[in-house]
Amino acid sequence: MKERIVIIDGNSLINRAYYAMQRHMITKEGIYTQGIYGFINMLTKIQEDYSPSHITVAFDLKGPTFRHLEYDQYKAGRRAMPMELAMEMPILKDVLKAMNIHTMELEGFEADDLIGTVSRMAEENGMEPLVVTGDKDALQLASYVTKIIITKKGVTDFEIYDHDKMLERYSLTPAQFIDLKGLMGDSSDNIPGIPGVGEKTGISLLTQFGSIENMLEHTEEIKKDNLRKKVEEGQQLALMSKRLATINRFVPIEIDFSELKFTEPNYKELISLYTKLEFKSFLKKIKTEDSEEVSDIAISETIEKTMITDEGGMEKLSSLKDGKAFIKVFSDFSHVKAPTVDYLFIGTKEKVYLLNVEAIGVESVIKVLNQLSLSFWGHDIKDDIYALMYYGLENFKVIFDTAIAEYVLETTRSNYDLKAMMLEKFQITIPSEKEYLTGKGQMDMFSDPGADYLEYGLILETAVSKVIESQKEALAEQGLENIFFNVEIPLIEVMASLEVEGICVNKEMLGEFGESLRAEIQVLEMQIHELAGESFNINSPLQLGNILFEKLMLPAGKKTQKGYSTGADILEKIKDKHPIVPAVMTYRNLTKLNSTYVEGLKPLIGRDGKIRAHFQQTVAATGRLSCTEPNLQNIPVRSELGRQLRQAFTAGEGRLLIGADYSQIELRILAHLSQDETLIEAFNNGEDIHLMTASRVLGVPADKITPGDRSKAKAVNFGVIYGMSGFGLSEELNITRKEAEAYIGEYFKKHVKVKEYMDQQIAKCKESGYSETIMGRKRFIHEINASQYVVRQLGERLAMNTPIQGSAADIIKLAMIKVYKALKEEFPESKLILQVHDELIIDAQKEDKEKIKELLVKNMEEAMELSVKLSAEPGEGATWYDLK
Repeated sequence: MKERIVIIDGNSLINRAYYAMQRHMITKEGIYTQGIYGFINMLTKIQEDYSPSHITVAFDLKGPTFRHLEYDQYKAGRRAMPMELAMEMPILKDVLKAMNIHTMELEGFEADDLIGTVSRMAEENGMEPLVVTGDKDALQLASYVTKIIITKKGVTDFEIYDHDKMLERYSLTPAQFIDLKGLMGDSSDNIPGIPGVGEKTGISLLTQFGSIENMLEHTEEIKKDNLRKKVEEGQQLALMSKRLATINRFVPIEIDFSELKFTEPNYKELISLYTKLEFKSFLKKIKTEDSEEVSDIAISETIEKTMITDEGGMEKLSSLKDGKAFIKVFSDFSHVKAPTVDYLFIGTKEKVYLLNVEAIGVESVIKVLNQLSLSFWGHDIKDDIYALMYYGLENFKVIFDTAIAEYVLETTRSNYDLKAMMLEKFQITIPSEKEYLTGKGQMDMFSDPGADYLEYGLILETAVSKVIESQKEALAEQGLENIFFNVEIPLIEVMASLEVEGICVNKEMLGEFGESLRAEIQVLEMQIHELAGESFNINSPLQLGNILFEKLMLPAGKKTQKGYSTGADILEKIKDKHPIVPAVMTYRNLTKLNSTYVEGLKPLIGRDGKIRAHFQQTVAATGRLSCTEPNLQNIPVRSELGRQLRQAFTAGEGRLLIGADYSQIELRILAHLSQDETLIEAFNNGEDIHLMTASRVLGVPADKITPGDRSKAKAVNFGVIYGMSGFGLSEELNITRKEAEAYIGEYFKKHVKVKEYMDQQIAKCKESGYSETIMGRKRFIHEINASQYVVRQLGERLAMNTPIQGSAADIIKLAMIKVYKALKEEFPESKLILQVHDELIIDAQKEDKEKIKELLVKNMEEAMELSVKLSAEPGEGATWYDLK
């Protein structure tokens, strides 16, 4: 079997990767990485699909080549490589070096020439060359042995050419493809060709004559007069263009194919680079088992280990009393049914215990834990706390969580996996729980996994201890101790409690609501079909697009290969063009409401009639909490039907829901941060801020302002927070861009300090690379210094918005902690059960409702002291709907 060599056009692939990536990737140190990231994905796919024995990557060098010496306009006018991509090139070469992948470049020659030479030499050495490139110039290298892999769309879509494929696609041999380039030219390389001759004509001429040289000897045989004239006038251009397009396959380089053999990477160097480039997904996948460069975690042999399998053995835990303990619960963390706690690993750096909770009894374990009054630390321990609180754990506190600490240090990570963190920070590999237990054979249902859980708990405790040391230092250096210890850490217990309590759901009411929705959906479906004049699948974008834009001839967006876009933004623009459009928009809203929030909620209701949503701290870069399974924060509140859905969420039997939400909290924070006297005074005097803005901007007395004027002012007030442009405001208010820009301009004239503050935030972020909240929470905004205008604009909007939105997140978290503690002390039978955006909800005992309402409002309004009063508006009722 032939050895297979992959020869990669480095410049071509990183260019393709850079432009194929849908998002801009920048590290917190300002290193651009999207080209490298895409390149590695391409490289990985090539290795997986073709299993090469040898590999090399060819690069272009700056400076003229022999082609420039012949034709000084060669590649003239080609768009310069973006600065961001140019920064990535040397780093890519470092990555390839760490991968032990051979690279080559040579002054005076292009990568194509090196590729052509190595592919020829490889064939002569009995190897099978695969050339990977995005440049079709390389098709001339195809043969019965050498295959050319052309990258298409994205980073993993390829098309393969060999000798036969060339004949099938172009009706030409690979050698004739050079002649085709000579005839038609190549605009990307500024090769002229014969003016007026394209691919179709070029192929026709070569089918007739075989080559440019033979054609020029027989021009009289060209039947079309105008074509014959073009060829005769352009013969020198054709010959020169053919020379420019010809890849030199005899470049003076020496290749020792043994140096191109595919070998294991230098893992230590590769991990260091991936860490610097923040390639978390690659770090997780990296194979380190066979590498001596990366060490396994070292477990101290002096740790005292004890397994407890009966209630009597629980006395041994007394040594932990009032101390700090690492905790890990091995459990089924179901939120629909009661969690099943199997084992509990708990201990210090000197002695650890594994409790067989199933054998001892969870109630007995909880009773002892409450007597011990422990301070817990660990990694991502909210689920552990939830499982224990579910069964009655009360007397404890949380003091450190490495997942939360990493989130505070780096809010834009995609995940906070301990395995990845150990690899990044210390080049130490640890297994995941699943990997470890599977490796230990715990698929055997009859074996006792206790010893393995004890051993794995030690691995986790050792790893977390090591991470904590580096995180404490980083938190102190970056001034993040306040936000971590006073906000995020106490919040863990609050969130676990929210999940334990859950919220009651009236299944009957939910079912009735679903039936009414389905009835409305059926009526709408009939109306839409009637308006369309035929039946079709409304849920099919392709069929809907054909109805709207071909049959009804409504103004359409751009048509793609998949058909017309029928997204919400497109329909919004044409909703007044035909009654079918608003009907479709309503149909979509109702079907989503039914599928997501009626049918979707049913399987999440537990036996006790409650839904226990998951609350997460480490998702939103702004600091906001995330809610999943279900996402109660996304229940629509603008539509009456969406609001009606909240009627299904009820207080416990014989109890009452009490809620309060902050009034215009982000605008109040803007007033505080900007120190705009007019805004501060208006809020502190209880004025209608939108009415005031309309009056000031329009120069009209407040009593003359119309509801429409107030709506415009409201859009401007909130638009300012998010850095909305004139275009964005014009879209929002359906006015001209000029009107919108005038409105924004007038707003900033009247609120100069707001404009100054926004400009300052952009300038500070450009200098430091991050924005921060009132409490010092940092968000690194790598886009702020991008050379690309669109990316830089995004960075500037984030720089303006992050301090406001992030401070609002900090305030609501502080309020949650204060309300939770106050209820625990004063009204322990009443429970905080839900946080949605700026709203907190308590399931309360009716007899205490007035005092609890007062407690809720007081703690929310006193969560943080600002230049303006925080205002929380309370409500009460039997259902969530009643709190509006």
